Amino acid sequence: MLPINKLLQAVIDLKGSDLHLAVGRPPTIRHHGKLRSLDLPVLTPDDTAAIMKAITPDRCQVELNDMKTTDFGFAFGKLARFRVSVFMQKQVLGIALRIIPNEILTFEQIGLPPSIKNLLLRPRGLFLVTGPTGCGKTTTLATMIDFINNEVPEHIITLEDPIEYYHEHRKSIITQREVGVDVPDFGEGLRRALRQDPDVILVGEMRDLDTIESAIRAAETGHLVFGTLHTTGAAKTIDRIIGAFPTNQQEQIRMQLATSILAVISQTLMPRADGKGRVAAFEIMISKPAIAHLIRKNETFKLGSIIETGEREGMVTLDSHLFQLYMGGDISFNEMMKNAANAEELEKKVKIVAGSKK
Repeated sequence: MLPINKLLQAVIDLKGSDLHLAVGRPPTIRHHGKLRSLDLPVLTPDDTAAIMKAITPDRCQVELNDMKTTDFGFAFGKLARFRVSVFMQKQVLGIALRIIPNEILTFEQIGLPPSIKNLLLRPRGLFLVTGPTGCGKTTTLATMIDFINNEVPEHIITLEDPIEYYHEHRKSIITQREVGVDVPDFGEGLRRALRQDPDVILVGEMRDLDTIESAIRAAETGHLVFGTLHTTGAAKTIDRIIGAFPTNQQEQIRMQLATSILAVISQTLMPRADGKGRVAAFEIMISKPAIAHLIRKNETFKLGSIIETGEREGMVTLDSHLFQLYMGGDISFNEMMKNAANAEELEKKVKIVAGSKK
């Protein structure tokens, strides 16, 4: 078996995003969204156990023994950082490592519109970045935090599990706290953050009611708060937050959200049509009176129509962005349809465009 440093170097050299180490299969890299096994012997239980011991901190080995899984981040020299999940499966160890590039991407590289920058200079509000696991939420948040760090003198506190992108102090002071290392959990970290004179707070994951409630309160009381949820689309994101609360509190939460929500960016990652890397598609909702009104009235199913007509304010629906990417040759027809919220309507648009070109 290759030493772990050689395997990590292979991920970097091949421009992979993940490394999977599973007993009974050779080391496997995810490249442009697809798994590719390396030309190496299959891994044995002793192989994965040895790799685990080589890279896993002592505190995480204790957690692995107790909980049968553990997550952490570590630096591979100055080349990259990796987010690692070690877990038991069929009574042997499996390991999944995701690369976190040292370089923070620009708005242009990610594909975010410049209009988002103005929102990042607001003094307060709740800014949510949502989407499935592996869709680039952490990368988007790192880009936005980096913009604030370079533009204004503020105190930015991040709560992460684990810390992925490392930020240096620039115009802002950056305080990065890792759950399980620097603070016990997100909820406690958020409560403590409010006593540390923050201007901006990033909550790596809004996992539970306590954390969601604290994030909304922090946004209401004069802080710019960033958070993530595993939802797709603005309407489902708002519904997920409200649905996390008991029925007798939901009316009050709708009022609070209507006041505090600043924006929702929902994203997904897809392979490029030419096979060279991946491209992100976004749905962007930016709060305005009409959106606040729908949230208060519990009519989130109407948010899509407001987003569709909000192009001048920088808004876009996921389907509109998917259509733009398809027409620009960035993604295939199948990828567009697979990720669409309303595939039938998109197919009609494609046929209309095709007909107009005849």
